[in-house]
Amino acid sequence: MPLEKGSLILVDYTARVKDTNDVFDTTREEEAKKTNFYDPTHKYEPRIVSIGESWVLKGLDEALSNANVGDKLNIEVQPEKGFGKRDDSKIRMIPQRKLGDKADEVGVGDEIEIENRRGIVRYVGSGRIQVDFNHRFAGKTLLYDANVLKKLDSDDEKVSALVKRRMGVDETKLQVNLAVPSLEIQLPEDTYLAEGLQIVKRAVANDIFKFVPTIKNVKFIESYQAPAEQKKDEQQQQQPKVEATAEAKQ
Repeated sequence: MPLEKGSLILVDYTARVKDTNDVFDTTREEEAKKTNFYDPTHKYEPRIVSIGESWVLKGLDEALSNANVGDKLNIEVQPEKGFGKRDDSKIRMIPQRKLGDKADEVGVGDEIEIENRRGIVRYVGSGRIQVDFNHRFAGKTLLYDANVLKKLDSDDEKVSALVKRRMGVDETKLQVNLAVPSLEIQLPEDTYLAEGLQIVKRAVANDIFKFVPTIKNVKFIESYQAPAEQKKDEQQQQQPKVEATAEAKQ
């Protein structure tokens, strides 16, 4: 039975540009290692997707909506259901001085942000730059090799995945306590000063209320310790490791 709209699923995939076969996105670490965008600090893992909610490109979303858990899919996404068709009106000539102090550093192929828009530099010369505000893959047909791994059914699974999606931190650093109809989320200290944290918390709460209707209240907890207490906790956490090492040497 195909997945219904609003279903939360975990998807494993690799996405390529059809013309060149270049990978531009993947959830698989081994695939990422073969590319020039591999990031060793990033955790490559299956992605949570809500069917029919535009969390992914339209062509991929439509294919997933007709799939079943366990399906292995090869999907071809046309430009109109991917990053759109190329639009020549989005290519503009701009005075180079508008880039300020970095004007002389810009080269062809660079991606820049100007006038609150991101674009790719196509030409530099005579005091002007040509910027293409089309998406890098506009007009390109895309290929997805995707596996539908799992549908999230329990409240615990949904909460954990939704919080992790928005917060962007290792799940081992998040403490989530669910006692319907309330949910408490203990934030890791390294997120306290994160830019836009309040917006992220509001987004997490909205996702929870939408996909886990049994929850009526979400509380975010920030906890601070005096330096001495914090140091004591760190020493206690390290102690078992020291004892284990000592035993291993005997």
